[in-house]
Amino acid sequence: MSLSLAELLEEYDAAQAWSLALVVGLTPEQIAWRPHENSSAIAWHLGHQGAVNHYMVRNLTAAEPSFAPDLDAVFDSATPEPDRDGLPSLDEIVEYRRKIGWSTRATIERIERGEVGAPDQLRLIADGLLRAVINHEYQHAKWIGEVRDSWLTDPQPYPFSQRLDVVEGYFMVAS
Repeated sequence: MSLSLAELLEEYDAAQAWSLALVVGLTPEQIAWRPHENSSAIAWHLGHQGAVNHYMVRNLTAAEPSFAPDLDAVFDSATPEPDRDGLPSLDEIVEYRRKIGWSTRATIERIERGEVGAPDQLRLIADGLLRAVINHEYQHAKWIGEVRDSWLTDPQPYPFSQRLDVVEGYFMVAS
């Protein structure tokens, strides 16, 4: 399925909204819970989704500085799992994700308008980048949803999009 950058941005927004919808009704303790030291909390997954998003945008298209170097280090998958304690509050993580989302959207919209050097080349980069970021968002949301369901009796919300396929149990934007 051929999707425009504008359509991919719609899916990007939907994927991010779905991740956040999965934590509605959870307590701060549940969001910070880790089954053991070699696992990551829901809070880490939420921050990691944002961090990877920004690493990709700033390294592939925009070369902008970090919004929060201290959070980038915490949410980097290179940080060993036993060192993923001391996570910020959900409000701080949501704000971190919001800034990254705003920056991503602004960068992709500049690319779409051709207000960059090598606009055709960057449109192709932006297409692959958005698909990777969306699929990564859905990948981590699957784990968040599974952990969420262990505490809440209501079924997790289902992402509604005709643009999604299911591959090995993971939602992915259709190619």
